[in-house]
Amino acid sequence: MKIKFLSILVVATAIFAAACGKSDADLQKAVQDKLTADGVTGVTVAVSGGVATLTGEVKDITVKNKAGDSAKAVEGITSVTNNLTTKPLPVATPAAADPALTGKITEDLKKAGCTGASVSVVGGKVTVTGEVPSAKYAECIQVIQQSGITGIDNQLKRGS
Repeated sequence: MKIKFLSILVVATAIFAAACGKSDADLQKAVQDKLTADGVTGVTVAVSGGVATLTGEVKDITVKNKAGDSAKAVEGITSVTNNLTTKPLPVATPAAADPALTGKITEDLKKAGCTGASVSVVGGKVTVTGEVPSAKYAECIQVIQQSGITGIDNQLKRGS
């Protein structure tokens, strides 16, 4: 009889202890509080069955790893699914090829006999100034257009 009573008492205690464990909602709040305390922002936490799932976008891989470690440190979290993404690295803008394009167009104009034309290139847009012989005007414009430019500001004048 004592053994039966002790067995029932042990089972009841185990059930009671399991029932008193932290709920998923409690764990979710605890993880969110831990992330806030650790200075991690931009993270959404969901907890199901003791498994914390982290989503959102963070600054870099260091912050992503820190968030995962912070969540794992919360008592009652059995595992962490870290679905955080990192912000893309800024893309370096390549140095403009404007001086090279200016040189190329100037050389091509000289070859075509378009003396008197002056070229400047900014952001891929060509500005042409000066005066060329009227008979060469169309050919000079064609040389500029064949250079692969993004735009042209034609201030070129026709001479006599």
